[in-house]
Amino acid sequence: MLILGSMSSTQTHTIGDHLRTWRQRRRLSQLELAGETEISTRHLSFLETGRAQPSREMVLRLAEQLDVPLRERNAMLIAAGFAPKFQERALDHPSLKIVRQAIDLVLAAHEPFPALAIDRHWTMVASNKAVTPLLRGIDASLLQPPVNVLRLSLHPKGLAPRIANLAEWRGHLLARLQHQVQATADETLAALLEELRRYPGHGASAGRPAAARDYAGIVVPLELVTPAGTLAFFSATTVFGTPVDVTLSELAVEAFFPADAATAEALRRT
Repeated sequence: MLILGSMSSTQTHTIGDHLRTWRQRRRLSQLELAGETEISTRHLSFLETGRAQPSREMVLRLAEQLDVPLRERNAMLIAAGFAPKFQERALDHPSLKIVRQAIDLVLAAHEPFPALAIDRHWTMVASNKAVTPLLRGIDASLLQPPVNVLRLSLHPKGLAPRIANLAEWRGHLLARLQHQVQATADETLAALLEELRRYPGHGASAGRPAAARDYAGIVVPLELVTPAGTLAFFSATTVFGTPVDVTLSELAVEAFFPADAATAEALRRT
């Protein structure tokens, strides 16, 4: 089940407010947005100030140009007096059965390397068998559903004490989350970002010497100290390409690949 909530839908009330907020968030002038949408700057100004009301098609056209998340496109439609366009169904809804099967297939196919599926708030909704061994020793409270994978990673009672390059990995995750907050204006993500920033970010456990690590300067690795040695991973994120369901648009698969031959061999032996 996805966690709901949105900053923009609670902070703005009129369609003009929504348009202005998203235009400014995307750092576009009225002239730029009007040109990209092929309408006059005057008309766009009238829409933002409430002197004109957009059609349903115009709301969707502007939202598409502004790359507004589907959840917020629904909020814009409601603010303009129209019914929402995009359905939102729980992942266990019968109509999404084939999607869940696809996710399970992708996760299983990635074994023996770890992979998990997350929602827009970084809540873990599924994982493969390779994830469980990496979570041993974590405080039980962090493993109670809903499990937030960023909190799990950076909490002092989570994986943090076992991340050999904690400062580097923490910086990567916080920058990624900051970008997501800026893109979506989601207040739950903003609160999570502030929480994670308060966690200590140094003093990770001993792993391989920094000089021994060589990832060709192309990835930020996760280096995790385990009984099998220090395992090094890089991650890749997969999303659905053409979603028209809110839930589906907010799902992602985070797959971890071995960053060196020793990690690949250690995982194949487990």
